Amino acid sequence: MDQETAKLIFNGKEIELPLVCGTMGEKALDISGLRKATGMVTIDPSFVNTAACYSKITYIDGEKGILCYRGIPIEELVEKNRFIETAYLLLHGKLPNAGQSEIFSNLLTENSLLHEDMRHFFDRFPRGSHPMSIMGTMQNAFSTFYPNVDSLSLREAIDISAARIMSTFRTMAAFAYKRSIGEPVVYPRHDLPFCANFLNMMFDSPVRPYKVNPEVVRVLNCLLILHADHEQNCSTTAVRTVGSAQVNLYSTISAGIAALSGPLHGGANQAVIEMLRRIVRDGGNVKKYIDRAKDKSSNFKLMGFGHRVYKTYDPRARIIKKRCDDFLQAMSVDDPLLEVALQLEEAALRDGYFIERNLYPNVDFYSGIIYRAMGIPENMFTVMFALARLPGWIAHWKEMIGSQTKITRPRQIYIGKVPKK
Repeated sequence: MDQETAKLIFNGKEIELPLVCGTMGEKALDISGLRKATGMVTIDPSFVNTAACYSKITYIDGEKGILCYRGIPIEELVEKNRFIETAYLLLHGKLPNAGQSEIFSNLLTENSLLHEDMRHFFDRFPRGSHPMSIMGTMQNAFSTFYPNVDSLSLREAIDISAARIMSTFRTMAAFAYKRSIGEPVVYPRHDLPFCANFLNMMFDSPVRPYKVNPEVVRVLNCLLILHADHEQNCSTTAVRTVGSAQVNLYSTISAGIAALSGPLHGGANQAVIEMLRRIVRDGGNVKKYIDRAKDKSSNFKLMGFGHRVYKTYDPRARIIKKRCDDFLQAMSVDDPLLEVALQLEEAALRDGYFIERNLYPNVDFYSGIIYRAMGIPENMFTVMFALARLPGWIAHWKEMIGSQTKITRPRQIYIGKVPKK
């Protein structure tokens, strides 16, 4: 069967551009030969309409509100699987059987200890350093402590590398938190699964032993699954771009952490909490802030609404809203911020201004409230996002390395000064 093409006419010359089609029917123009044929490049600032790669990992339909990992709907994964099983799915393209799940769990436990020499690094960061800055630096330092993992030197299986990154990141995050409050660090335990282990390292204390609550573990698994991957977002694109230069895996993941730390990416749920607190302090007048969000002369922005990809209700937000309600009720949490959040959502979903602009609540709208109810401090919200996103980043790195991708090198349209003769 002949390949479909699109015709471009330029200066009287007709050029045929191949059409490529994804498994879900999305079509794209392959313009890789355009410059050779015409001398022209395309321009698409911020890549809002450019597919940068082929991928088998995650599918999103923003118009229909669909999110799937490896062909499995996110709703199904949250109901039937834990985070580590979802991580295995992203890395290997299939859910693990009982034996594979046990092996991967054991790898996570065996690789959860931080190299003792790295513990001293925490003493050198200034007090008040943001946890994401600490995590990015520590992650980059891993390449000097462990074998170089890149396309030329894959000395270890991807599962071991992934387990080391996921487990030690969890340990480092808890260490950073403990240091910030002046408490002794808590080491990982061999008898606790992934999420319970993290909670214990965060909240256990010699004077106040922590009792792992199954409700907290359950909702944490849900949050991590929902954030585990999201196609070619800013941080994933950073991982693929840096990784394309055959940078070692640890430093490549550090690039993803840096991208995620930005307030327009991973810091959104913290911004939601700050907005809700501001409204509560101002008497809880939701209508006042709805009106301000609609006022073009106001600089107020309604945080947690709308998404670059989704043009309908974020499927992750549907799940997390229900989990948020159930969790706060089960934990007997009375949070005034939640009440304001519910009022904001109800008002926005009835308002034509927000409906016409597809400004529906996104996943960040509720995730911060749940983390807050768990006792996670606000400056750790983005760290939690990064912890969830690690298997997605590693899966994309693995996929990119396996496809022998050329180094990423976009073109530009120069608009500067003309050189003098």
